[in-house]
Amino acid sequence: MSEKKERPSVDIQSMVESHKSPFLVIDRQYRIVAVNRLFASTFGVSQQEILGKTCYEVTHCNDEPCHVLGLDCPLQHVFNTGKPYTCTHEHAGNNDRRHKCRVDAFPLVGSNGDLYLGESIEELPGFTSDNSVEKRMVGESASFRDCLKKLDLASGADVAVLLEGETGVGKELAAQYIHEHSPRAGKPFQILDSTVLADGLFESEVFGHEKGSYTGSAGRKQGLFELAEGGTLFIDEIGDLPASQQSKLLRVLETGQFRRVGGNEILSADVRVVCATNRNLWDSVRAGGFRGDLYYRIACMTIQLPALRERLEDIPLICAALVRGIASSMEHPLHLSECALEPLQSYHYPGNIRELRNILQIAASHTTNFLIDAQTIQSVMETMPQYRHGRPRQTAAGSGDEMKPALHRPEAGTLPGSLSAIESEYLQNLLRCYSGNRKKIANILGVSERTVYRKLKKLNLN
Repeated sequence: MSEKKERPSVDIQSMVESHKSPFLVIDRQYRIVAVNRLFASTFGVSQQEILGKTCYEVTHCNDEPCHVLGLDCPLQHVFNTGKPYTCTHEHAGNNDRRHKCRVDAFPLVGSNGDLYLGESIEELPGFTSDNSVEKRMVGESASFRDCLKKLDLASGADVAVLLEGETGVGKELAAQYIHEHSPRAGKPFQILDSTVLADGLFESEVFGHEKGSYTGSAGRKQGLFELAEGGTLFIDEIGDLPASQQSKLLRVLETGQFRRVGGNEILSADVRVVCATNRNLWDSVRAGGFRGDLYYRIACMTIQLPALRERLEDIPLICAALVRGIASSMEHPLHLSECALEPLQSYHYPGNIRELRNILQIAASHTTNFLIDAQTIQSVMETMPQYRHGRPRQTAAGSGDEMKPALHRPEAGTLPGSLSAIESEYLQNLLRCYSGNRKKIANILGVSERTVYRKLKKLNLN
């Protein structure tokens, strides 16, 4: 009778320490169950401090998993397929430095049969970034998730894609998403705006020109098809392309070949084309304003992007991303009060996300205490003619900001004092508003909880 061999018992900590790169072990609930010393030293964290915390909280300083925020999620891929997965991510480190990393994720089976995620992280050289928000698509509504599934499908199919949607819905971001999640991700992403090129400049911009091909052409210029070689060319508002330019574009899409203006050499291009339009392009085809043969070339897959009014529940997430970007450009902290979301979610946005961004930028310029409150938002919105002359939903006057602990505004005509004094007052008010919850304050400021702790300690704030 053969003797049953027992599975060797391996200490998990010694296993992760054997890796020569930063390494994590994560369970199905996104919790970190093991981490090696190299990860801790690379990202400036304490091993004991992050055990039990979620991976998205530690490595991204987010409150939601990556896939909810429109980012690649290795855990989702590994647990859904049981197969290894590789992607690139930006990870947050000590002092809010951003690290662009290659993540190699693979399944690990525990002695009890439970499945875990092993994640090996390699920092990519030559990348520096501040803590500004990435330009990315965010949301969790049903319409957004449905759109994201279609974009994921398009990412994996190397065919031409037509993005349809109203002005300001984020068609360029959607095109970037397709490119960055496709096999062409490491190659160039070029943009052609069909509304700004005069007929005489179209060929030069798209195909390039040779030296002396026309007056003022001092040297050879590469066109967008050359510059996008191996990658993606995004053609914005293709519905506005004149008929003469449509025929020239069709020719290169059919043959993959073109010549620079003034040149004789026939060049080839391996370029994926993603187009966008704010109109129903098929209606333009039927009306004779757009070539049917070009339409079939660019619309192998057609994806409709939802208007912002169709996903108002996503406004808190979108606002958080926009406010962090505005704060970064203004180079000081910025916070949107919870009550300010009420008027923002009570409007239908004919200009979509672009209009929402404008409202927040104007409101940010009117703040004196780093807080955008409901009253400021309401005041900005009431200056807009499209808001005054027809509000599709009820407004949020008296939205209840007075129920929140007030952040003090300096009196008109007074100087606010030293920067550290302003910082101290601002943090004190946040501590009062959120009952000393450092995690919430960190999310508001767009920094890690570790940074908040160090700042409070430096300013002697409890």
